[in-house]
Amino acid sequence: MDPLGTTMLFLVVFLVLLVAWRKVEAKMRNWPPGPTPLPVIGNLLQLKGTNIAKQLKKLSAKYGPVFMVYFGRDQVVVIYGYDVVKKVLLESGDDFLNRGSLPTADKVNRGLGLFMSNGERWIQLRRFSLMTLRNFGMGKKSIEERTQEEAQHLVKALRETKGKPLSPSRIFNCATGNVICHILLGERFNYEDEEYLQILHFISNAFRIESSFAGQLYNIFPWIMDHLPGPHQTMFKEAFGIQDFIMQKIEEHERTFDGTDAPQDFIEAFLLKMEQEKNNPKTEFTTENLMMTINDLFVAGMETASTTLRFILMLLLEHPAVAVKVHEEIDSVIGQERPPAMADRPKMPYTEAVTHEAQRVLDIIPSGLVRKAKRDVELEGFIIPKGATVLTMLTSALNCPEQFKNPHRFNPEHFLDEKGNFKKNGADVPFSAGKRNCLGEGLARMELFLFLTTILQNFRLKFPPGVTEINLTPDVSGFANIPRQVPFCFSPR
Repeated sequence: MDPLGTTMLFLVVFLVLLVAWRKVEAKMRNWPPGPTPLPVIGNLLQLKGTNIAKQLKKLSAKYGPVFMVYFGRDQVVVIYGYDVVKKVLLESGDDFLNRGSLPTADKVNRGLGLFMSNGERWIQLRRFSLMTLRNFGMGKKSIEERTQEEAQHLVKALRETKGKPLSPSRIFNCATGNVICHILLGERFNYEDEEYLQILHFISNAFRIESSFAGQLYNIFPWIMDHLPGPHQTMFKEAFGIQDFIMQKIEEHERTFDGTDAPQDFIEAFLLKMEQEKNNPKTEFTTENLMMTINDLFVAGMETASTTLRFILMLLLEHPAVAVKVHEEIDSVIGQERPPAMADRPKMPYTEAVTHEAQRVLDIIPSGLVRKAKRDVELEGFIIPKGATVLTMLTSALNCPEQFKNPHRFNPEHFLDEKGNFKKNGADVPFSAGKRNCLGEGLARMELFLFLTTILQNFRLKFPPGVTEINLTPDVSGFANIPRQVPFCFSPR
């Protein structure tokens, strides 16, 4: 046999033995079952690099609620099904408290801030952020009043369309962005501010690219994709552009805030904490962590709320009978003489049910944010190895047929009891659950209620001329489910 043939034979035998050894190793250690990974590429052939949540659902049907796949060389344990997701997030929460590796986020966040940090850094920053957001009125009257004011700016912008078809993403981004900017930066931006619009575009584009084939491929092969051109490189460039914008705002605050007055926004509160901890060599209150914490709250606070609001309106456009009931509840409880308020929310169970059901159907972050096993953990008879990345598939809870009668249909009755009262459901986890759930859940729910009711108090939704239905399936499915851009006609009532 010639040397080339001998080399090829050796490589084939080596790869076969390596694959066989991985099977034996997994069985010996009682790891969860899963498809056999190939060297280097792992389970790419099964994952296909697109709509990974859909592929993982198929694998769950074969391997059960706890199974293992390889993203390239990395072990990933997938948790699929409401009962086992609940066990991981709530009952065994401390064992899976740490954030796992997501290469796109690792590159952008560098272990700083809230979302991707672990240990004492995460504990300190989350505790401070929760306390500060509460102090600035998250869930209290002051932020409610700011959101009501922003809702009126939103209505004004929609009135200016004069009932002509409009895809409202940009306007909604401006509105939800301004609510979080007021808290974080102490600033509100005009809807035509070019710098503000550019930053909002960067955020929306990052979500889209992260969920695209290129973004998912980067998360499997970062060591290769780092050296290749493509949309992922644009995503990183724009992500760092957002960080430059935030650093500019921090520097502006540093020049004007002397610490003698009460903090007026999140940046000032953090700067005051930095001053108090300046002699602590192990402090987590640094400029770098301030920038990344602002980045995390800003990016999540704007994009997810805006996208969810847009999707709710898409559902109402496609389900006019539901829209009629929401209008009737608004007219009955609020009327036309005053703006909606959070005090109205308990009196509007149908509108509340519509909002929760829309979030369930949207399923905006189907796999949740990655976790990591802090130690070897026994789960459902298998050993989750220490250090393994863990995906708790929120989509499997949100679409659980035991919890929701018709999980693949939009039906507000899922959240109403036989008397028409709002009914909670433990599988309703669009913000995740447990100690690492989204800390902005209360703010997001307030925004959705006030913006939605204010819009529908002032407008009826109509299809553009010649359009009779819209496609509710996502335009992009990956890290996030991103709805299609659908034009609306906002017809004054």
